[in-house]
Amino acid sequence: MSAYVIEPPKTVSIPVAGGGEFPVRRIFCVGRNYAAHAREMGHDPDREAPFFFCKPADALLTGDADMPYPTETADLHHEMELVVGLKSGGSDITEADAMSHVWGYAAGLDMTRRDMQGEAKKLGRPWDMAKGFDHSAPIGLMVPASTVADSSKGLIELKVNGKIRQSSDLSFLIWSIPETIAYLSKLVRLEAGDLIFTGTPEGVAACVRGDVLEGTVAGVGTVRAKLV
Repeated sequence: MSAYVIEPPKTVSIPVAGGGEFPVRRIFCVGRNYAAHAREMGHDPDREAPFFFCKPADALLTGDADMPYPTETADLHHEMELVVGLKSGGSDITEADAMSHVWGYAAGLDMTRRDMQGEAKKLGRPWDMAKGFDHSAPIGLMVPASTVADSSKGLIELKVNGKIRQSSDLSFLIWSIPETIAYLSKLVRLEAGDLIFTGTPEGVAACVRGDVLEGTVAGVGTVRAKLV
């Protein structure tokens, strides 16, 4: 007989290319990790220390499912990203050892209520409801790291209704994947199942109901979501 007084929540997972499921523990997101995106958001793109925000695991939207347009916003933005999935963790991970903790990668979208985020910034409030709302993290299939030739470079691109909206290269990340993992592990203990959204390039913009978002990370995979 279970000791739980209510039914425990189901484990959130991401389908894996070739079969199986990748269980998700937490989602960390890196803010302003491409210089050109930092500029378009009105910030200095110099190499400041990375900063992070979180989304709940159940914000993930898998299987190219339709994404409901969220309430309480009139300015929903797309942010195309490479996502890293960890198979192990720890504290104070070194950059040299960081990649040994990576299980795989996926293409993902960090959807943002930009008007709500802007108001939160102005008032010095948290971003949680601007970033961590339901279905705010569409994601493609997780692929094993062993199948990705080089996660440090390659095209990252987003098309909206067939037209290119964001296009850049992973080599333009301000903080690399091993640097990001090492820095984050000094702030919190990382564990297997943690995801890291590594940041978005320039070209973020508003999208509306009916828009079809199709993202690609070269050598990793795709993500698709239609706003309904």
